[in-house]
Amino acid sequence: MAFRWIILLILISIIEIYAFQAVKTFTKVRWVQLLYIVISFAAVVFIFYGFSKFDRGVGQTQMFMMTIGVLLLVLVPKMLITLLMLLEDILRLIVGTKNYYAKYDTDSFLPERRRFVSQVALGIAAVPFLSMIYGMTVGKYNFKVLRQTLFFPDLPDAFDGFKITQISDIHSGSFDNPEKISYAVDLINEQESDLLLFTGDIVNTHATEMHPWIETFKNIKNHEFGKFSVLGNHDYGEYVDWKSEVAKNKNFEDIKDLHRQIDFKLMLNENTKIKKGNDEIAIVGVENWGVKFKKVGDLNKAAADLNKEDFKILMSHDPSHWDAEVKDHPKNFHLTLSGHTHGFQFGIEIPGIIKWSPVEYVYKQWAGLYENLGKYIYVNRGFGFHAFPGRVGIMPEITVIELKKGPVTA
Repeated sequence: MAFRWIILLILISIIEIYAFQAVKTFTKVRWVQLLYIVISFAAVVFIFYGFSKFDRGVGQTQMFMMTIGVLLLVLVPKMLITLLMLLEDILRLIVGTKNYYAKYDTDSFLPERRRFVSQVALGIAAVPFLSMIYGMTVGKYNFKVLRQTLFFPDLPDAFDGFKITQISDIHSGSFDNPEKISYAVDLINEQESDLLLFTGDIVNTHATEMHPWIETFKNIKNHEFGKFSVLGNHDYGEYVDWKSEVAKNKNFEDIKDLHRQIDFKLMLNENTKIKKGNDEIAIVGVENWGVKFKKVGDLNKAAADLNKEDFKILMSHDPSHWDAEVKDHPKNFHLTLSGHTHGFQFGIEIPGIIKWSPVEYVYKQWAGLYENLGKYIYVNRGFGFHAFPGRVGIMPEITVIELKKGPVTA
C-alpha cells in the first residue's frame, strides 16, 4: 500500500512540474505564477483531505463526489499538458544531442522551451477543463428527451403506435437541486406515454438517499398501462461495509419498498401481461445480471410461463446481459431495455457524425439502440449521475420509444 502511494506521489509531482513549466514559459509575470502555485497546492490538499474522509461504512457522499470532481478537473488538463511538454522534451533532447555531436557552439545542451508549445498545451488543456466545469454545473441536469421508433412484424395490432417512456439510473443520493429534478419529472409527464419503465439504480447505496425525493417522484403521473421497475447493481448495497448482515438486508428491503412508495411495481424475476383491446404483450423484469457485476437475475424464471410467440419487453439493468443470455434465448425477447453505463458521463455525441465514450471499450452496447436479427436493446444514458458529479458530452436521458407494426428497419 505504501509503495502505491509513493508511485502516486511521484506521478503527481511529475505532472505538477510539467504543468508549471508550461505556465512559467507562457508568462513571466510572477504574481500569475504564484497564484497558479497557490491554487494547485490548495487543490491537492483538498483532494487528499477529501479522500482521507472517505468512510466505507457510509459510501459515496457529496464531499466524496466533489473530491472526485476536483481531482478530474485538475488531473485531466494537466495530464494533457504533461504529454505535450514531454513530447517537446523528447524533441529538445534529440536536437541537443544532434547539436552536441555536430559541435555547435550553444549555451545549453537543451534548447530553450518554446512559448508556442506552452500556449498550445494550455489551450488544449482548457477544453476538458471548461467542459468539466460545464458538466459539473449545467450538464448534470441538462435532461434530453430522446425518441426512437421501432418496427416489429409480429407486434400485436392493438399495440401499433404504443409509446413507452424509459428512465434509468436515478442515483438519488447524488442529487442537490430539487428544482432541476422537478423539471425532469415534468418532462416525463409531458411525453404522454402509455407505459413507464424504470431500469434500476434508484440509489447509490442507502435507501435513505431517496427519502427527500419521494414526493417529487410521486408526481410522475400514473400511466394508463402502468409504471414498472427493476433493480440495478447499486440497489443491493454491496459497495460499502455494513455493521451487520442484518443491517444490509434491512437496507435492501427498504430499497425495494421505495418503488412502492413512488408508485412503481417492482419486478423481481417475473413478468406481467398488459392488455389492449383483444391483444396483449408481456413486460418481463429481472433482478441485476451483469458479466462483471452481481448475477441474481433469472431470465428463465422470469419468463417461465411465456411462449416464444408472446411479444416481450425485457427490463434488465446491465446491457452485458443481452449478449450473454438474452439475444439468443429461445423465448425470443423482442426488446430489451437497460441502463447502467451512464455513457461513462463523458464522451462525444454528434448525431450522424460521431458517438464515442471510453465506456465503449468495456461495453459493446453502451448508449442508444442496437439490433441483432430483428431483436433490439436500448441502453439509456441514465437520469442521474454517480461518482463524478457531472456530465460531459453525454447528457441525462429520458427515452421515448414508439412501437410500430412493420418490417425491421435497423
